[in-house]
Amino acid sequence: MRFKNALVSCSDKTGLVEFLTPLAKNGLRIVSTGGTAQMLRKAGLKVVDVSEQTGFPEIMDGRVKTLHPKIHMALLARLEESEDRDILKSEGVEPFDLVIGNLYPFEENPSIETIDIGGPSFLRSAAKSFNRIAVICDPSDFGWVSEKEELTLADRQKLAAKIFAHTAAYDSMIASHFAGFERIEFHDLSLGGQLVQPLRYGENPSQRAKWFRTRGEPQGLHRAKILQGKELSYNNLLDLDSAISTLRELRGRFAAVAVKHNSPCGVAIGSTGAQAVARAIAADPQSVFGAIVAVNTPVETEMAEELNKIFLECIVAPKFSLEAQAIFAKKKNVRLLEWPDFEKTGDSAKFRSIAGGFLVQAGDQVANEWMPNWVVLGEPLSVGIKADMLFANQVVAHLKSNAIAVVAQNQTVGLGMGQVNRVDAVEQALSRAQRFHSNAQNAVLASDAFFPFADSIDKISDAGIRYVIQPGGSVKDEEVKARARERGITMVLTGQRHFTH
Repeated sequence: MRFKNALVSCSDKTGLVEFLTPLAKNGLRIVSTGGTAQMLRKAGLKVVDVSEQTGFPEIMDGRVKTLHPKIHMALLARLEESEDRDILKSEGVEPFDLVIGNLYPFEENPSIETIDIGGPSFLRSAAKSFNRIAVICDPSDFGWVSEKEELTLADRQKLAAKIFAHTAAYDSMIASHFAGFERIEFHDLSLGGQLVQPLRYGENPSQRAKWFRTRGEPQGLHRAKILQGKELSYNNLLDLDSAISTLRELRGRFAAVAVKHNSPCGVAIGSTGAQAVARAIAADPQSVFGAIVAVNTPVETEMAEELNKIFLECIVAPKFSLEAQAIFAKKKNVRLLEWPDFEKTGDSAKFRSIAGGFLVQAGDQVANEWMPNWVVLGEPLSVGIKADMLFANQVVAHLKSNAIAVVAQNQTVGLGMGQVNRVDAVEQALSRAQRFHSNAQNAVLASDAFFPFADSIDKISDAGIRYVIQPGGSVKDEEVKARARERGITMVLTGQRHFTH
């Protein structure tokens, strides 16, 4: 492939020398800046300083170097227009036909001085002229570009589209850094993502999928170290996120969460990590088959042996001991993810795509302690019942609506979720409780939203449950509360709904 005139200014210089060397031997003129020019010269390539191209020195500690008409006219000139050709000739400027650049590493060092101005400008100018310029920002494109004898218009358009995505993601990252969630107040909002890896498929084999991380977000699932197992799937990642999100509510306690199809199926707190795991598995021994388990304590031998008794897709924990890893090695397909900093990841914003756009909302705020504005209707509550009610409320907030959580002694014993009416959710939760934990004592029940009618209260009472925590807010609240009093149920009203759609 033959190029005549290139502008090169890169932060990420991976593969740059190897790509340019054969082109330079074939007559390529290279205009470059600062550290990029220095590296290329050291590699034996002839380089023209950008100041020689512009006739103006780099100034203000490099803030102004490529921001010059003799750079941008060489990028934006329409060679099919005689007036543009005449301007280039009169100024002694040759048009660029190759541009290679990427941007200052703001993500690694977020500061005013790492906000790139010249880079996005010359990249966008080059991309606008993709009909005649090949513009590259991603070193992974060097390979296929160098293998082509000539680039087609479609090839250059593909490269240009990547430039606009690159600069848009960069600007989004900077906006997020300075504005945080206040970006929700903006009239324009973009998402800056960077590819983590392609996925085998999406929710189903017929769907293509990729995993992106949010640029500028220091924490996230991409930081987890995969110790063993098959490649993570799209559904694995959704379930892992659900498990970690639920587990984060239970910080400060030995806790374990099992998730199936993006909803918890077993959650428990124990006196040790191993006990928490055993109780989470026992919460619903049928649904836990093929689940994902998250724990907030290091996995040692005892916990590993417990987890290894059943088929699991993934296990995520802050750490796995060498002894634990040896136990799991017998099941090579189970994925082990070591993520020490998972609790630092927040739920500050939630994005969701819809036809033609997306929605954004703040993360739900779930109480992690008994709140003074919660209204108790009925008998005084013991410390243990209060703890179970708080725990049930934390769990139900992470179940798909309509959702019900039945809890006894810091263990879920019956969960109902994703139902189109609350009675069905109640029946599902009570059925599971009866099937797996018929001897549970002093169970409590949490609802993610109000009871629209008193019929659910009858079913709850018939099951022997005397403690209910729910938001309240129904037009029939008085009827619901009256039925609770008649049935001897103590009801706590939190005033905060926890729908998860």
